[in-house]
Amino acid sequence: MKRFAVVFPILFIVLLATLFHFEIHFENALTELPEIDFGIKISVWRTIFEPFFGPLLFFNRTLYAIEEIPLALLWALIFYMVFASIEIFRAKGKRTKVVLGKISNLPMLVGIGFAIFVFILFIPLPNNTIINHSKDAVLVTTHAHTEFSHDGLISQEGMLKWHRKNGFDAFFITDHANHKKSLQFAQRQRNKEFGIDPLVLVGQEYSGSNHMSLLGLNGKFETKGMSDEAVVDAVHRYGGAVIINHWFDGKGETKEFYNELGADGFEIENVGTELYYDRELFAELKKFCGKNGLMMIGGLDFHGYGRACALYNAFEIPDWKIMEPRAKERAILEILKKGPQRKIRVLMYKDRPYYNNSNLIFRPFLTVIDYFKTLELMQVLSWVFWLIIFQILINRKESIFASMNNKILILSGASAVFLTVLAMVYFFKDCAIKGYSKVYAEYYLILGAIGIFLMVYTVVLGYFRFNKRGKNRG
Repeated sequence: MKRFAVVFPILFIVLLATLFHFEIHFENALTELPEIDFGIKISVWRTIFEPFFGPLLFFNRTLYAIEEIPLALLWALIFYMVFASIEIFRAKGKRTKVVLGKISNLPMLVGIGFAIFVFILFIPLPNNTIINHSKDAVLVTTHAHTEFSHDGLISQEGMLKWHRKNGFDAFFITDHANHKKSLQFAQRQRNKEFGIDPLVLVGQEYSGSNHMSLLGLNGKFETKGMSDEAVVDAVHRYGGAVIINHWFDGKGETKEFYNELGADGFEIENVGTELYYDRELFAELKKFCGKNGLMMIGGLDFHGYGRACALYNAFEIPDWKIMEPRAKERAILEILKKGPQRKIRVLMYKDRPYYNNSNLIFRPFLTVIDYFKTLELMQVLSWVFWLIIFQILINRKESIFASMNNKILILSGASAVFLTVLAMVYFFKDCAIKGYSKVYAEYYLILGAIGIFLMVYTVVLGYFRFNKRGKNRG
């Protein structure tokens, strides 16, 4: 019977992907309707290795990723403990040995879970991106941070490649309290040191009474010690635009305050942490912006890690491809300042029905079901192929995969190496840009400590297990 166990998951996957299929699409955040001008591009590498990348990316894009991913890993640990208890109950004469073996696996399982969490949020996987079928739509980011921001984990070159990979035509770098490094990078692009696509634009995130994106900063500009009003006035004198960021957080002043201040618009969505904010607040802000002629923008709030790209701003700009860089920037800023709103569509990547965060405890199970509903034919075939391969490996009793303890040791060792290497990468990056990003140091200390502990624990436990097994054979 075990030789044909693979049949049941295959039937489950095929059933969900065909009879209950959910078509991934881009939705206009303002109208909440699908946008037919934009399609989904699925990476070839993702399709080939769908069982490895697909579920991780789907959990990466959950509406409340920081809560849901740990919950999924917690459920995996609970299942392990349930099955371990059953095995202990059946062990009888060898019960003490089995109990010790299961308990000794727990630190490794926690380490593996942590490594998976880090891998999902910190490693750029081959995610689905956008295909732009429209005539005049230009895809733009107005909120992104590099390693020259205190909370950024990506170089300027990495930011450029990331936006190119995800189909953008232009992006503003809005590092905290710093735009001079972005200005230098943009100038290098204008000097043709590297390609002009996507176009690098200069901004800064200002932390006043609320975070604001100051866009179009192409001159000498300082915000230190300035009031909100003075900052907004200065940006406008330079011909720039001011967008109020993630106002939904409720940490700043009222929306009326920022309207009187002269802000040009608000982020109607911000996907830095959650994919959707409270829908009542969303409707309230949307109505307010429409009434007062304020532009509504989607805030990607990308820091070099976190959720895969899930939001695009589509600006309507005819003749974009034949325009000079400065003319492109002026066109974007003109729309941000004067609109009308119909010239900006906020596109949200939609791969599951909306749900709130009132009860997330069982959401991982529903997320797994939602994932299989989205699969296309080639992705289903990839699952079938790999499930058969897994079944063949499991059926080989002499295989290193035959023992659960061996599987856990191998995964734990791989997790330890991954965490340690990533810590080293962050250490050297921190040394290279001292005085800017603070999170490199924070993360390399955490990842390094956990990685080294996990590596030592795995090696010591593996030595005792295999050494004892060798003595028993002798």
